[in-house]
Amino acid sequence: MDEPATDAPLSGQTRTVGIIGWPVAHSLSPRIHNAAFRALGLDWVYVPLPVQPSDVDRAFQGLVALGFAGANVTMPHKTVAAERADTLSDDARRLRAVNTLVVEGSTVHGHNTDAPGFDRFLRNDAGFDPRGRSALIFGAGGAARACALALARGGVASLVVAARDPARTEPLEAAIDGFGVDVRTVAFHEADRVQADLIVNATPLGAGDEPLPAPPIREGSLVVDLLYDPAVTSLQTSARSAGAIAFGGIGLLLHQAALSFELWTGRRPPLDVMSAAALAALAERH
Repeated sequence: MDEPATDAPLSGQTRTVGIIGWPVAHSLSPRIHNAAFRALGLDWVYVPLPVQPSDVDRAFQGLVALGFAGANVTMPHKTVAAERADTLSDDARRLRAVNTLVVEGSTVHGHNTDAPGFDRFLRNDAGFDPRGRSALIFGAGGAARACALALARGGVASLVVAARDPARTEPLEAAIDGFGVDVRTVAFHEADRVQADLIVNATPLGAGDEPLPAPPIREGSLVVDLLYDPAVTSLQTSARSAGAIAFGGIGLLLHQAALSFELWTGRRPPLDVMSAAALAALAERH
C-alpha cells in the first residue's frame, strides 16, 4: 500500500510533495520517501497524485496554489513537465524530460535526477568507473537516454545503442551531444555481436513473456537490468552464469529518489532506510 504513514500527526507546518503520473498506484516512491522523512524526523509527507494527461496543466497550477514543495513526475508526463516548468536544469533540457519539480514561490523548477542517480549507482553500488570503458544499452527511451548521459559525462569511450527501430535514436544522440562519445546504433538482432564492459537493459523486456535478445556476456563484465520487479530477471541469471556481475534496477530507483529528496529538503536521506522500505513494499506484492 502506498498511503503515507507517519509516526506523528501531520501538523499545520507539514511540507507536502508527491508523485504525478497516470497511473501511480504501483509507485514505490511514497513508501520510500515517507520512510526517509520519518527516519530524519522531518515534518514532511509524500502523497500519490494520479493525474490524467488532460489534467496536467491544472495539476501544475495546483502545486503552486496548494503550497507543495515539489513533486516527482513519472510516465506519461515527463516530457510535458519539461515543457511546462519555468526553468530547466541542464540534464532536464538535454533529456527533454523532468522527473523532479521544485516549487519556489510561484516558480516551478524542472530537474532530472535519473542520470546523476545512475552515475551514483554505478560508482557507489557497482564500483564501476565508466571512463575509457565500453557500454551497450538496450533501448532508446527516457531511461536509456538518462543512462547514456551519465556514461557520456563519466567519460565512456564507446557506446552501442540497441533499439527496435534504430532510426528513432536521435533524442538519445542529442542528449549526449558534445561529450565526444563514439556512438553506434544497431537493431536488437545485431546486439549479439557487440562486446561491452557494461550492458544495460533500459527496456521493459524481461518482465513479461518477451525476453531480451541475448547479448554476449563476458566474465567480469557488469550487467544492469533496470527492471526491479521481478527482483531477479532472466538477464541477471544469464549474466551470473557467465561469471558477470549483475544488478537489478532498485539501485537506480533509490539514488534518483535520494537526489529528489535532497533537492526538496537540502538533506541527504538515509539510503538504507529507503532501500528497506522499497524491498518491503515489493515483498508485499508477491
